[in-house]
Amino acid sequence: MTFVTKRAIPRRTVLRGVGATLALPLLDAMVPALAAQRTPGPVRRLGVVYVPNGMAMHRWTPIVASGGGVEYKDFGFSPTLKPLEPFRDRLVVIGGLSVARNAGDTVHARASTRFLTGVPPKEDIAAATGSGIQAAVSMDQVAARTFADHTQLASLELGLDANDFAGSCDGGYSCTYTSTISWRGPTTPLPMEYNPRVVFERLFGDDGTTDTAARQARLKKDRSILDSVRERILSLERGLGPSDRSKFQEYLEGVRDVERRIQKAEQQSDRELPLIDQPAGIPPTYEDHAKLMFDLQVLAYQSDLTRVITFMMARELSGRAYPQVGVSEAHHFFFHDTGAPEKLDRYAAINEYHVRLFSSYVEKLRATPDGDGSLLDHMILLFGCGMSDGNGHTPRNLPLVLLGGATKGGRYLNYPGEPSLANLHLTLLDKLGTPIESLGDSSGPLDLLSI
Repeated sequence: MTFVTKRAIPRRTVLRGVGATLALPLLDAMVPALAAQRTPGPVRRLGVVYVPNGMAMHRWTPIVASGGGVEYKDFGFSPTLKPLEPFRDRLVVIGGLSVARNAGDTVHARASTRFLTGVPPKEDIAAATGSGIQAAVSMDQVAARTFADHTQLASLELGLDANDFAGSCDGGYSCTYTSTISWRGPTTPLPMEYNPRVVFERLFGDDGTTDTAARQARLKKDRSILDSVRERILSLERGLGPSDRSKFQEYLEGVRDVERRIQKAEQQSDRELPLIDQPAGIPPTYEDHAKLMFDLQVLAYQSDLTRVITFMMARELSGRAYPQVGVSEAHHFFFHDTGAPEKLDRYAAINEYHVRLFSSYVEKLRATPDGDGSLLDHMILLFGCGMSDGNGHTPRNLPLVLLGGATKGGRYLNYPGEPSLANLHLTLLDKLGTPIESLGDSSGPLDLLSI
């Protein structure tokens, strides 16, 4: 016999400790009393993962039989997309969309700025100094405005590159344009936070400041988030059922693991490492840094601290090298010299490496329970670039992948006529319950994605 009581844990319950606030994942006990036997409805979430400097399209484009048409269900995964094949049933590959009509119309500053706004950045001399910055509100911030009343943070903007730029980065454009994809308003770009410690404390800390000295003082206490709320954890856990207790313990283990990895990175930051100059809190390798930032995103969604996250795996014009995949040259300069086939394949190796890291993130989302499904089931996740062929700065046929529970998966949609990428954003915002009439240069929602 099942007994349904009137007792339920509020969805926004948090456990407070010394300098810490631990939010909770969605538990069965949070379902309102007398409705405990009903399945919780899905929570709408948006995630955007951006990769820079274009794509080696010969290894990205899905493999299809000859013939025309927009929709392909029987398509093969190309080498770059291969790591995403395990998610075929939750995935839609999108081709044919553009951010501009004319070849060469997409310098790097335009690629990143137009990706979510649908408008080019302001182009004038003042922009190089940062005094004339102007674009438009980005689609993630449209969604964030709607979800802000339900979460602690309206949105998170994350990246893997430091914001230590200055002056002009791309043909007279401010470096700001190449270093973010998120805009709260036409003159308000949102910086991408790259330090996992700062992100962790923004999610779980309660110090009221991000001042470096204050954070270092707290670190010296050698006290973890979980230690500071231990008594409250034990008290809550005693009242949970077996299913909730297991789900709660998995979440706590995830928090502990992320915190441990951040502490380890901070300890390693004092070591002498050749050719590496990273501030405290940044893992010494790109892969460890990326995985840590992805795990922080899982925790943020799992605890419903935010429902909107944008993430740049590197900024446009990135000069990062990837010796781990055989590319010791700077990414940006290397892809402009891809005439030889072997160089083109090495350029593609960077793309494939990014997709592999992204695939690991998707797997964690799929494996993390949330209500009647998983985090992946209850979100829209967009992965892509603001240009296709990097060497030509091509603004058409952008490489894009859509995952999650928003649309029927297992398809490749290749749209004719070069419709605007902003049309996709209109469609996604409607699916997120935040419909708007237009965004940037949009002309209307996309067909077939509603299926």
